[in-house]
Amino acid sequence: MVDNWQYRLLRAHTPGPYTFLLKASRETPRRLKHERRGTIGLRVPDHPVTAMLLRELGEPVMSSTLLLPGEELPRTDAKEIYEKLEHSVDLVLDGGNCGLIPTSVIDMSSDRAIVVRVGRGDVDPFADPATV
Repeated sequence: MVDNWQYRLLRAHTPGPYTFLLKASRETPRRLKHERRGTIGLRVPDHPVTAMLLRELGEPVMSSTLLLPGEELPRTDAKEIYEKLEHSVDLVLDGGNCGLIPTSVIDMSSDRAIVVRVGRGDVDPFADPATV
């Protein structure tokens, strides 16, 4: 459950280049929660392949950035990912290269929005009025 202010921000900025951190409920599976903070990351990307996949499945998808051990940058090329992981994954879906600039991360797990990481999304709407 989200408060009205959280709902308004989510509604105004999704889909888009943001990851929102929200307080996980008791019903949230443990594997989806941050183990120490009890939060969950919500991402609603503005990408046609993701939108089609979600429409077809009719339910949320759990995902992660592919940052392999010992590598500093995430993998973004589908052919490269398949060649590296073909024996470890069932499928690699090529939705095009997404670039290396990450999403902006907004923590909404407390009583106000806090910018955790500045990325592709404009963070001005989340600025604390007391610091402006």
